[in-house]
Amino acid sequence: MDAQIKQAFLAILKEELIPAMGCTEPIALAYAAAKAKMLLGVVPTRLVARCSGNMIKNVRCVQIPHSGGMQGIETAVVLGAVGGDVTAQMEVLSTATADDIEKTKAMLAQNVCTVEYLDSEIPLHFIVEAVAGEDTVTVEVMYSHLNIVRITKNGQVLHQVTVDQDAQSVADRSLLTMERIKAFADEIEIPLVRGLCDRQIQYNMDIAYEGISNEYGVSIGKTIRACYGDSTVTRMKAYAAAASEARMGGCDMPVIITSGSGNQGIASSVPVIVYARENNIPSEKLYRALVFSSLLTVYQKEFIGKLSAFCGAVSASCAAGAAITYLCGGTMAQIKATVDNTLANIPGIICDGAKISCAAKIASCIDAAMMAHFLAMNDKAYQAYTGILKEETGETISCVGYIGKVGMKETDKEIVKLMLDT
Repeated sequence: MDAQIKQAFLAILKEELIPAMGCTEPIALAYAAAKAKMLLGVVPTRLVARCSGNMIKNVRCVQIPHSGGMQGIETAVVLGAVGGDVTAQMEVLSTATADDIEKTKAMLAQNVCTVEYLDSEIPLHFIVEAVAGEDTVTVEVMYSHLNIVRITKNGQVLHQVTVDQDAQSVADRSLLTMERIKAFADEIEIPLVRGLCDRQIQYNMDIAYEGISNEYGVSIGKTIRACYGDSTVTRMKAYAAAASEARMGGCDMPVIITSGSGNQGIASSVPVIVYARENNIPSEKLYRALVFSSLLTVYQKEFIGKLSAFCGAVSASCAAGAAITYLCGGTMAQIKATVDNTLANIPGIICDGAKISCAAKIASCIDAAMMAHFLAMNDKAYQAYTGILKEETGETISCVGYIGKVGMKETDKEIVKLMLDT
């Protein structure tokens, strides 16, 4: 394994596999608001959140952790400004207290925060403006959730980076290919990834157990287990869906995200972990499969972007299915066939915002990915030029990404219009 590739892939995993509490879009808003408050030195008396359509779409319907069950952009921004700890980054609201929640409710009742639509070609783009007395601070974020590109105070620029890049990402993702991902998973020294994988297993399975043991949303995890028969695939779907439902339902437990998304982190890891445990697969092989799944998710999402009209559960579940083929000793051809079989089936699932029903999409995508896996292990695969499939799996992945990023731009705008027309 080339040393440059090894170091790049390790850097990608360290950047991507980080803990986040709650849906990442409202948390990003809370983080920016906490940053603004820190620079003001006091809790703002007035706040404005200017948000791109995808930000509005992904905050509208989810409960915010440590908020007492509240939802919405205004809640995320005000609670972040009142009780957020900017040093905790994607767990910014972990320190919010009962007093902070009550103060947030009082401020929301006074309409101190307004939301404005930000007409931007960048899906993940927002600006938080905070005012206290004569002072005004603005914090602008683009491309990824913690990527602050500009900060001003009273018109003076305190921080600015080139706006055509994600300053939070320093690892070289251009090196990712199916073959290199497999070689890395095969050869990486386990001590270098054990800590990342152990945390991923602990956090994402803990919230899966929480989701399946308690009442969130429509209790989809429990329903799947009760009605679909007792099988490994049933449990894979049930636990992954339950984890998502708990997360979307305001559970305060963090998850390890992938490509900026907790649901993608769940879908790319929980099915693999459940499968390995059900089949008594050794820890070392599980670590290698988790590394494979995480990197394959990132590889697919690089072509799509953090937010779009394309459901990220497709990419993450596709990666999980391919990782299970990898776990089972599948050849490179069979691993690629798992990806092709999945992308021949479910690339048309839209993202209509973060919400409780994301759990159902995850369950459906895992089901499709496992069907693709079983076909591949029996040397059955859809051929090139069946629909959008190409000669090489990497090319198919890039084509699906192009559809999600470019082809579905207008779809994305129409989804946002429909969601806001209430």
